[in-house]
Amino acid sequence: MGTGAKGGPAKGSASGALGGEGVGVPGGTGIVHDAVILAGGGARRLGGRDKPAMVVAGRTLLERVADAVPEAGRLIVVGPSRPLPGAVFAREHPPGGGPVPALRAGLAEVTGPWLALLAADLPFLTGAHVHGLLAAAQGRAGAVLLDAGGREQWLVGVWRTAALREALAAYDGRSLHGLLAPLAPAGLALPGTPWFDCDTMDDLRQARQGAEMNVLAEWTALVCAELGLDPGRVDRDLVLDLTKDVAHGVARPAAPLTAYLLGLAEGQGTAPADAAERLAALARGFERREADSTAE
Repeated sequence: MGTGAKGGPAKGSASGALGGEGVGVPGGTGIVHDAVILAGGGARRLGGRDKPAMVVAGRTLLERVADAVPEAGRLIVVGPSRPLPGAVFAREHPPGGGPVPALRAGLAEVTGPWLALLAADLPFLTGAHVHGLLAAAQGRAGAVLLDAGGREQWLVGVWRTAALREALAAYDGRSLHGLLAPLAPAGLALPGTPWFDCDTMDDLRQARQGAEMNVLAEWTALVCAELGLDPGRVDRDLVLDLTKDVAHGVARPAAPLTAYLLGLAEGQGTAPADAAERLAALARGFERREADSTAE
């Protein structure tokens, strides 16, 4: 189920704009809440594939969303039952009937005073985002995430359980906007791209690439801390571009070796950008030389 971000600005560049760096999980909010994840959509734009089971950075989309609500008293998944420790599964009637029937089914299992209502296809949602929404909702009926264009994402929000039950009891429509907008929730923009959802294979490819870059950023920070290096001096893109050129023009094992030699050159006082440019040119020349040799 998408969150409604379609039709707005571009979702983001997979080379680093997706996901956002440094969006960690702070200490608990102390606000008692459950979580309802809607995971029963038809995924028509994915050719009917099992979208919640799609994998991004070693975790299924459903697992990644569940990871964002570790403090939920009850984790309720509306959709087909699947392996997910600690989850309570419910089904909407009829199956695939849309988000409002799915919400009704999930809400019947909620026991906490607050609930997080989430889609199952949000690869960059974190506990910090959910904490932010819970804090913003205090004194209101709820809080909803805003995307990069300022639009409400109705499947990324938190709600006061009693207010949502009262609204659902009086509502016979099929639109989440029609149900939730009259509750006048707080709108909240948060760091990163927690609103990014995976409705198409292109979205999924972007999510996988973005998650990979986030892992690289985390690893770079850990290595810098371990070695006492200033992360501000690390030009990650320069090194990645160079190793890509070398892997393509020379050989894959030559790429990490070249990165190491680049570090040695910098240690001897060579400017990294200058050395990287010369090495990239050397790799291109090597590739042309090999091509000419093969042609002969």
